Amino acid sequence: MQDSIIREITAIVGGKHILTTPEERWCYAFDSTDRAHMPDLVVFPGSAAEVAAIVRLANEHRFPVVPRGAGTGRSGGSVPIKGGVVLVLTRLNRILEINTSDLVAVVEPGVILAKLKAAAAAEGLYYPPDPASAEFCTIGGNVAECSGGAVAVQYGVTRDYVLGLEVVLPTGELISAGTRTMKGVVGYDLTRLFLGSEGTLGVITKITLKLVSKPPARQTLAAGFGTLTAAAEAVSLILRSGQAPTALEFIDHVTLSCVTEMLPFALPEGTAALLLIALEGQPQDVEMRAERTEAFCKEQGAGLVLRAKTSEEGEQLWKARKVISPALLKVKPHKVSEDVVVPLGEIPRLIDALQGISQKRGVIIPTYGHAGDGNIHVNILYDHQIEAEREAVPLAVADIFAVVRQLQGTLSGEHGIGLTKAPYLGLELSPAAMALERRIKAAFDPLNIMNPGKIFPEPDPSR
Repeated sequence: MQDSIIREITAIVGGKHILTTPEERWCYAFDSTDRAHMPDLVVFPGSAAEVAAIVRLANEHRFPVVPRGAGTGRSGGSVPIKGGVVLVLTRLNRILEINTSDLVAVVEPGVILAKLKAAAAAEGLYYPPDPASAEFCTIGGNVAECSGGAVAVQYGVTRDYVLGLEVVLPTGELISAGTRTMKGVVGYDLTRLFLGSEGTLGVITKITLKLVSKPPARQTLAAGFGTLTAAAEAVSLILRSGQAPTALEFIDHVTLSCVTEMLPFALPEGTAALLLIALEGQPQDVEMRAERTEAFCKEQGAGLVLRAKTSEEGEQLWKARKVISPALLKVKPHKVSEDVVVPLGEIPRLIDALQGISQKRGVIIPTYGHAGDGNIHVNILYDHQIEAEREAVPLAVADIFAVVRQLQGTLSGEHGIGLTKAPYLGLELSPAAMALERRIKAAFDPLNIMNPGKIFPEPDPSR
């Protein structure tokens, strides 16, 4: 990047808020995938006006701009694959408002999710979305990827709570989309268009979120099954039983072995899978539904059904669930994480198919995740130093995506497309649909400066 451009950006944000050395820039070259690319400059803007000024410079000099939060993404969405400026939004970290009358929060994109949840809870309110990275991921990143979490079964995902956005467009214009009200149908729904757009359509600088009342009681149950298929088949049956779980998580035996020491109880030998269930509501109602859910799981063949005796014991179970992803590295030093979704009735077939792919490709494929909404986290564990395992990974990924589409599922539930899933987009979107999405991108970003190279497959230079 030209020194003259760096000087202009420095004049906008101040010298304390840019990183220029290779060592500093490398820290922002990657996310939670194995993809990395060195940015030309890392900038920490402190306001929407500074963001807009930098984007206008990008239009003038035609350098890429890559918005970034905490870098917890799992699809390469914030990797600056084309170089340019990484725009780190962590200085925009204010909770501007928690309004108990309107039931809304207004926040900047760099707010850590756990801090927002705590601020809402202090006012007796609740912001439900709860990805496992809640302690360090940012709200802006949640919006950019449309994050979910365990309680999506009852409460939905990030898109269900975003009422309005302030966004710097790729042309440098600042707009407001959406409303502060619970309803609003004036014009096109631009708010939903930005949700999950992975920073390709603009830079989010302010977010208005819906809050709900905090449920007074919560109960956690764990149900162990002797086979993966039995546990998978129980998911749809539990959801149809009328007990309305808030969360319903599936954890297979490989995954369980990595977090056993965190569980507040010993697992019976032969436990192939665990269902982790949360129920929320009024105390008497929760107690009644917990009793019914316990009995129902036993009727479906669960060899173990335990209820958390205290809220602390329940929290311990959910803490174990949240550290699963890094804990899997106890088995192998490397992994690829996918987050596919299938119709609820197809979960048993997916689990069976994954076991077959594991045997066929010679790699370990543990599964866990949000079974209550069909969102299964599929991990391929391998050792990069072992050639056969390394070469089996892309083959296994292709097999997994092919099965998911056969089951009428989708390739991504909450991780986005980014870089890692872009080559497979054609499995789900028709050429006409992809062409339409490219035209939308071009309408917003005619110079293709905003997070280029993401979502859409790169053209094949040989064609």
